[in-house]
Amino acid sequence: MATTAEEPMSGKLEAEVELHCSPAKFYDVFRKTAHRIPDHSPTHIKAVQVHEGDWDCHDTVKFWIYACEGKLEVFKERVEYDDAKKTVKLNGLEGDVMKLYKLYNVIYHFVAKEDDNNGEGKQQGVAKLTIEYEKLNPDVPPPTKYMNFITLLVKEADASLVKAA
Repeated sequence: MATTAEEPMSGKLEAEVELHCSPAKFYDVFRKTAHRIPDHSPTHIKAVQVHEGDWDCHDTVKFWIYACEGKLEVFKERVEYDDAKKTVKLNGLEGDVMKLYKLYNVIYHFVAKEDDNNGEGKQQGVAKLTIEYEKLNPDVPPPTKYMNFITLLVKEADASLVKAA
């Protein structure tokens, strides 16, 4: 289905996922042990490898193999960390999404709940998810399927991290 002429070529999608695991712990997994993400979300992440840099370094280039809507895809990104804000930004370089988008960045921002309720099964905070994108052409849809994918990834990883605690 073609997009309308009024639909912008670039934009931003946003979503929030309640976390039952500590947002700080969630951030640490992305920051310090990204190689373990396939263990926490095996339905969605099949493998991750470092191509340049080290696992926990700013500007490291990583290569991901993931399943989106049942189809295996790949994504090569350069990562940026903001420890003070507990933010991880994946800047798209190559892969399946880059066949559709000139710009594709995913931002994970892990925020603690102001009312610190640590009871079992209670929300600990929120993962604020953002996809910044620019389409290669007007016929490309917004990356809604990828927002659904990262939302499901965070939910599965959250459940795994709660069980591991």
